[in-house]
Amino acid sequence: MGWLSRIFGKDEEKKAKSSSTTRSTAQAPASTGEAIPPERVGLNGEYDQSGLAKRVALAFDQDSQLDDVETLWVAQTSGTVVLKGTVPSQQTLDKMVSVANGVNGATDVDTTQVTVG
Repeated sequence: MGWLSRIFGKDEEKKAKSSSTTRSTAQAPASTGEAIPPERVGLNGEYDQSGLAKRVALAFDQDSQLDDVETLWVAQTSGTVVLKGTVPSQQTLDKMVSVANGVNGATDVDTTQVTVG
């Protein structure tokens, strides 16, 4: 099981697999004409309250250097990616921060709730 399905459920993993690429920008329905904020863009370009966290989890899954750490969770507060839990090493945490910062819409990565060890 990977990051995305463990944290958000198998349905989200299926959505990600059904889309050949994830879109980093999207438009709201034509009736509003407003763009979706980058942190709210879902796996397939749709509006999703947890879009950034899901895209970060997917990015973790797609990075061959990161294994699923079952004691760590991904959340978001606006454009801030929030990591919570325990990681095995500082090197793993540093890699996760780097990957998360590279996801469109991420303005910061909060690791204050992460324990290394």
